[in-house]
Amino acid sequence: MTGATGKVGSRLATRLVARGHRVRALVREPSRAGELAGQGIALVTGDLLDADSLPAAVADADVVVHCAAFFRGATPAQAHAVNELGTRHLALSARDAAVSRFLFMSTGLVYGPNGGAPAHEEDACAPVDAYPQSKLAAERMLLEIDGLEVGILRLPFVYGDGDPHIQDVVPFMRRFPPGQRMSIGHHADVAQAVGRWLDTPSPAHRIYNVVDDATPDLATLFASVGEPPPDGSDPERAQAFAAVLDGRRIRDDLGFRPLFPTLADAMAVDDA
Repeated sequence: MTGATGKVGSRLATRLVARGHRVRALVREPSRAGELAGQGIALVTGDLLDADSLPAAVADADVVVHCAAFFRGATPAQAHAVNELGTRHLALSARDAAVSRFLFMSTGLVYGPNGGAPAHEEDACAPVDAYPQSKLAAERMLLEIDGLEVGILRLPFVYGDGDPHIQDVVPFMRRFPPGQRMSIGHHADVAQAVGRWLDTPSPAHRIYNVVDDATPDLATLFASVGEPPPDGSDPERAQAFAAVLDGRRIRDDLGFRPLFPTLADAMAVDDA
């Protein structure tokens, strides 16, 4: 695994261990990954931008689950370096080490603004910002590599499990339209999607959207953390985040059913 110290990766790594998988995590600073080691996760030091550090990370692995990414705070050059070039380094190392499968955690933002219509995996992609542009470039690069079975999960806005993600985005989205909808997915359902992909030897498709059943508007999302609705003063900027995801393919192919179909379901458990 990469990104095992991040918000998505740390929770996913814990759940993979609970499923009985032996997990090895690529980390840049082992001193900051003590909690992972305490859960029985093996640590190997390396960096996506240092190709020579990666063969040891992937040696004898059955699957690479690539969660690491540079998102908030990254310049366009940094986003493309880590998310595109770093992914290439990792994928080629995996192929050369005869790793059989490679699962890439991408983003639903690759679709770009489409007026809020549910985006299907076969739809054209036209992302606006550097982060999803770099993720889309990485997707396309991965799908062209011979000798490596690649899967791609396009994630929505991920929340839950004590992750302050909703609260964290309130300042950024404060000026977005309150009625704009956003696809969401609970950390438990991201892990479920990964587990179902791992359990399926040859999935029918290479790309799957991962999304819960309900798509709340931003006013509802803000209210879940006690915040007033956004004021709608910058609808143009908000358009970069206006795509919602069609989740039928992963349900039909892999039997995915959200453990938390709606935000209210997750909140009910958190309040219990």
